[in-house]
Amino acid sequence: MNFVRAFGATAITMFVLDIAWLGLVAKSLYAREMGTLLRPDIQWLPALLFYTLYVAATVVFVVLPAAEQHSFVRALLMGAFFGVATYATYDLTSLALIRDFPVRIAVVDMIWGMVLTAVSSSVGYWAASTWGSVR
Repeated sequence: MNFVRAFGATAITMFVLDIAWLGLVAKSLYAREMGTLLRPDIQWLPALLFYTLYVAATVVFVVLPAAEQHSFVRALLMGAFFGVATYATYDLTSLALIRDFPVRIAVVDMIWGMVLTAVSSSVGYWAASTWGSVR
């Protein structure tokens, strides 16, 4: 049950923040820097699969271990590390393999992954810690 609470809180936080980031805050940056690499329409199935896997991994590797240790700081810091590491996987691979992939996008995206995952992990930790004991 604790996994479900942590997953729900982490997922809602991550989805809302990422939609705000991609749809409002950084939309013009991505459009300007990535141009024709961007699809004109969102492919929702791969996006939902990504969010499901990413949130589950965040809960398993960051949120629940932090809750077991009763450590908000661990949730925040490990969330930041997990976020930058996972986003770097995509961004650095893209820099290595995709012609003209923008360095600026890679840097901004890795920072965003760090912030997004740190905040989402913290909210997930709060949900896991507030609404039940870790088993």
